[in-house]
Formats: sequence, C-alpha cells, structure tokens
Amino acid sequence: MASNPIIIVGSINMDLLVRTPCIPAGGQTVSGRDCATIPGGKGANQAVAVARLGEQAVMIGRVGGDAFGETLLSGLKSNGVECTWVKSTPGVASGVAVISVADSGEKAITPAGGANLMVTPADVDAAEEVIRKAKVCLLQLEIPLETVEHAIALCRRHDVETILDTAPVPKNGLSDPLLRADVVSPNESEAAQLTGLSATKSPQAVAAALSKRGCRSVVLKLGQHGAYVFSPEGESAVPGFAVPVADTTAAGDAFTAALAVTRSWGWKLTEAIRFANAAGALACTRMGAQPSMPTLAEVEALLAGQP
Repeated sequence: MASNPIIIVGSINMDLLVRTPCIPAGGQTVSGRDCATIPGGKGANQAVAVARLGEQAVMIGRVGGDAFGETLLSGLKSNGVECTWVKSTPGVASGVAVISVADSGEKAITPAGGANLMVTPADVDAAEEVIRKAKVCLLQLEIPLETVEHAIALCRRHDVETILDTAPVPKNGLSDPLLRADVVSPNESEAAQLTGLSATKSPQAVAAALSKRGCRSVVLKLGQHGAYVFSPEGESAVPGFAVPVADTTAAGDAFTAALAVTRSWGWKLTEAIRFANAAGALACTRMGAQPSMPTLAEVEALLAGQP
C-alpha cells in the first residue's frame, strides 16, 4: 500500500439507470428507453476516481450480503481500490439508487441507503492505523452523519485534511461538527439549501456565509460555470470546460476526487480547481457513475488542449 493513501469514507451503491426523454414531473409517467445496473454511490465513485487518477484509494464502508454487494466489491477491487475496510453485512440489502437521466443530461436520483446506513464510528476506528498515514480523507453524507462527524474528528487528531462533499444535504442542514471539515464543497443546489443564496450569482456571499459557521475553506461546484474557491490560500473563480454532455451523474464526484488527489500532491486549492474542473467535465461525456470516472492521462490531455 502507498505510504500516503487517500481515504474515502462513504456510500457504495448499485445504480439503476434509466434513460428518459425528460425528468418526470409529479404524477407524470415518462417511458424510459433502457435500464442499466451500474456501480455507484458517492463514496465508491470518488474511490474509483482517485484510483484512476493514479493514487492509492482506501475505501471504508459497507455493502449488503447480497448479489449486488458481491458485484460492488468486485468492481472496486478491479479498479485498484483497497477494500480491506469494506464490510459485507449479512441480512441487509446493498444500497441502491434509481437514476433517471434525460436526453439533456439532467438527472434525478432516488437513493435507498441499505447497508450504507449501517456504517458506524467503529468501522472508521478499525481503519485508524491506515488513516493516520493519509494526507487526505474524502467524506460525503450518504452514510450516518454521526459517522461522518466521527471521521472528521479522528482525521483532525491525526492531521489528515478532510474534504466534505455536502450531498445530500440533510433536512435540517449541516451541524457545526460537519462544518469543521477542512474543505466543504457543495454544488449550486446544496449551497442554496445551506445558505439561501445563489452560488452562481454570488459565490463570495455563499462562501462567506459558510466560513462564518466554521469552514476553513469552501469550494463551490458550479457545473458548466466551473468552480469557486474561498480559503486562507486565496480566492479564485475558474471557468469550466465545454464538452458534449451525455450524463452528469457523478461529475461532482470526479471533481471532488481530483481535488483530493491534487491536495495529496501538495497543490494549493486555488491551483487545483482547473484540474478538478477537467475531471468533472470528462465525467459528463460518458454514461454512468464509476464507468465515467476519468484517468490521469485523460485529464492531462484535456488540460493540454485547453488554454
């Protein structure tokens, strides 16, 4: 195992992906053209992305004791993700997410947590020895919040930088312990839920509102508009990349994973955004979650071809 792995504590799902002409409105039935089962889950997506970008990814999470669980675990391992701390939970279904993807690339996601809802602080503690060796830990909110809070606190004790992807935003918002992550990274809709402000119209105001609650650094994912970073290292707005969009599922996961990788390389946040934007853009050009995660060579090629 690499001396400084990147830790990912989070969800592992099987995505049930349906292509539709448009996203159904309330009470509406829209016929889908096809359905595919594709490995996903924000934690697993980020782990696969980290591995494809050339760094050692260590996954902490749970799958169910079912056929999906076996497939999900096998898929992670085949992508080079270290799964020693992924538990199979007998008698519990693996997490799933039903994803409708419109022809425009817009998506609607309905997750069912399953085994992800059983990831405990003890699961994190079991991996403490490898966590203390890491430089960066990635976290999301598809597992119990107390486990995420515990992981942030443990990483802080071992001087491991934490990056929190704020999806999905809890009904009651984010607690102060969650906002003690070193980097908090919402997308546009999540930023609006957390602050009541538009990240596109006023990213500075959103970042300021979050920083007042304890965030050291804020990275706003702005989709086609790129990203904005607010941190002690400086502020920067970086435009995105124009690419043909097939499916935006997991684009944010590719972005966040790329951010973690560049931080493990010692890059400043303000320097890392363009690399992360490129990774997120490439993920939009392919269908599915984990299959769309780009390689380091692909990111470097896109960066080399853009001014």
